[in-house]
Amino acid sequence: MLTINALCWLCQQPVWFSHQGICRCCLKDLLNGRETCCPRCGLPAGSRRQCCGRCQLKPPPWQSITYVCAYQPPLSLLIKKCKHRGDTGLARVLARLLLLRWQEDRRLLLVRKPDLILNVPLHTSRHWRRGYNQTDLLARPLARWLDIDYRREGLVRLRAAAPQQMLHARARRRNLRGAFDCVTDVAGKTVALVDDVVTTGSTADEIARLLLARRAKAVHIWCICRTL
Repeated sequence: MLTINALCWLCQQPVWFSHQGICRCCLKDLLNGRETCCPRCGLPAGSRRQCCGRCQLKPPPWQSITYVCAYQPPLSLLIKKCKHRGDTGLARVLARLLLLRWQEDRRLLLVRKPDLILNVPLHTSRHWRRGYNQTDLLARPLARWLDIDYRREGLVRLRAAAPQQMLHARARRRNLRGAFDCVTDVAGKTVALVDDVVTTGSTADEIARLLLARRAKAVHIWCICRTL
């Protein structure tokens, strides 16, 4: 007799392995539904292997971005549940999606295995109110599955700031200027920076510049969704 342990978070059909959280059909739709994007900025482009014209003229400070799909339902709803509603069990499910996407990019020789994983930090007051940092919950299983060094407190947020989603692109950049510090050694290392969503790229930009200033060899952005 088959015992059903869990249902897919998306279609509510039974899943064979409860810890995976998403069934094969939904998984296939998520991973195959992303349009061709620039390997550096992650925005729509004509080639998955070559940088787009935007990046050739003005490249971001990071070297590549790996993400599952665009920030839209159904994945955007799962991120909100994990981030704002306390459904922390979703973090492992989302991290697995990112792992599968990264493995796909690696098979295509678009990325290499980093030396170190860091996560985007929350300010102490916001971390205390929420009770957890969702980027930490994403980074932990990724580091374990890939056997990569992870420094949970390698990055710190120095000051609180207005929520990024309330600001336009230029204000986001001003809002984050000098907001972070790196308290671990990144010299000569290739660093993967884990975030949940990259919107304008202001947070990734600020932290990538900080890490490169501390002599990191390269910075790669890993996130669940990219706003297109």
